[in-house]
Amino acid sequence: MSGRHVHVIGAGMAGLSAALQLSLSGEKVTIYEAAPFAGGRCRSFLDRELGCRIDNGNHLVLSGNVAVQDYLYLTNALDTMGGSGKPHFPFIDISTGERWTVKMNKGKFPWWIFSKKRRVPGTKLSDYFSGLRVLMAGSLDTLANKFDKQGKIYQRFWEPFIIGALNTETDIASAQLLKGIFVQSFGAGGEACIPLIPKVGLSESFVIPCLNVLRQHDAEIKYYHRLRSMLWEGDQVRALDFNGTLVELGDNDWVILALPAWFMRELLPEVPTPTDFRSIINAHYLVDMPDMEEGFTGVVGGYSEWIFVRNGLASVTISCAERHKDIPVRDMARLVWREVALFLGLDPDKVPQHRIFLEKYATFVATPEQNNRRPTSYTGWKNVALAGEWTATGLPSTIEGAIRSGMKAAQVVMRWGK
Repeated sequence: MSGRHVHVIGAGMAGLSAALQLSLSGEKVTIYEAAPFAGGRCRSFLDRELGCRIDNGNHLVLSGNVAVQDYLYLTNALDTMGGSGKPHFPFIDISTGERWTVKMNKGKFPWWIFSKKRRVPGTKLSDYFSGLRVLMAGSLDTLANKFDKQGKIYQRFWEPFIIGALNTETDIASAQLLKGIFVQSFGAGGEACIPLIPKVGLSESFVIPCLNVLRQHDAEIKYYHRLRSMLWEGDQVRALDFNGTLVELGDNDWVILALPAWFMRELLPEVPTPTDFRSIINAHYLVDMPDMEEGFTGVVGGYSEWIFVRNGLASVTISCAERHKDIPVRDMARLVWREVALFLGLDPDKVPQHRIFLEKYATFVATPEQNNRRPTSYTGWKNVALAGEWTATGLPSTIEGAIRSGMKAAQVVMRWGK
C-alpha cells in the first residue's frame, strides 16, 4: 500500500477501469456511485415487463480493442465473450432484402478485397482505398468530403459503420476520430476485427467480474453517493460533499472524477467539456429464434444500424436518433420491428412484446469542434484527475475509450501522486 487513499467518483466503465488499475497496483481505493448499481451505460438489468435480463444498449467490441482486452484479462472475463471467432460482418439491405457478408481474412494484408465473394456486392477493388483518405485527417477535418456518398462501398459499409461508431451524422463527423478507430481495427488487419459479444450480458462481462476483483483487493464500493461539491484549499481538494456527508482527504489522497460531461460542467465549470450530444434508441423484442452464428447483422437503408439476436431477444440500436426526431419514440417500435421481421423471416404486422428506450445524452457529438473541447486526464491540480469517454482518448464515445480514459487517470495518480 502506498499510504494514500484514492477516491473514484463514478462506477461506470471509466471509473471501474481506473479503480481496477489502482487496486491491482496496491492502492487503497473507494468508489462512489450515485446509482444503486455499477456499469453506467454498459450494464444488464432485469426488465420486469419482458421478464428477462436485457442490456441497456448494444455494444460491438472488436478484438483489436486493446484496452478492452486488457480489462477483460485483468478481471478474468475473457471467456465471457463470444462470437463467431471470424472477422466477418453480415449485412441486410432493407430496401431490397439483399444479404451479404463481408469476410475479411485474419492476416494484416487485406487479401479479401480481391475476392468479389468476400467484399460488399457492387463494389470494385479500387473502392476500398477510399478509407486511406481518413488516415491523412487533421484535427479540423470532417468526413464531408472523404467518401463518395453515391458509391456502394459508402452506402453499404462505411455509412452504417461511421454512424454506429461515432453516433454522429457523417457530414459533420470528425475524420480524426474515425481514424482512431480505423487504425485499431481495419488498419491492423482482420485479426483485429473479430467481433466480440458477451455470451450472457454486459454486466456479466464488464461489471460483475471487475467488482469481484476489486473486492478481492479490498476496494470499497459505496452506492447512493452523489457528489454535490468539493471543498478546496488552493489547488487541492480537501473534502468531498455527498449530500451533506463530508469525506475528508489527507495530504496524499487523490480524487478521480469519472462523471458524465454534463455533470462535470455543473461541478467544475472551469473544466472544458463537450457541450453537444446525440441520443441513441435501443429496442428489444422477445423472439423465439435461435442465436445467430455471428450474433449480429448490420442494417443498410433502415432506421437501425445493428440487429443483435441472443438469448431469445432481438435487440436493435438506432444511433444518432436526432435524424428521426419527427417520429415519436413509441412509433419507432413498430417501424423498427418491420426491419427485424424482414431479417428474421417473421410477420411484420405482429409486433411482439417489446421495450424501447431513448438515451438522450448517450454520447458527445463527434465533431472536430467538440473533440477539441475534450480535456486530458491530468488537470494540473494537485490531487484531481479526470476519466470518462468524453475526455481526450483519441476515440469517440466507446467502451474502448471509456476504459482507456480510466487507465490514463490511474496513470496520472501513480505518476504525479508520489
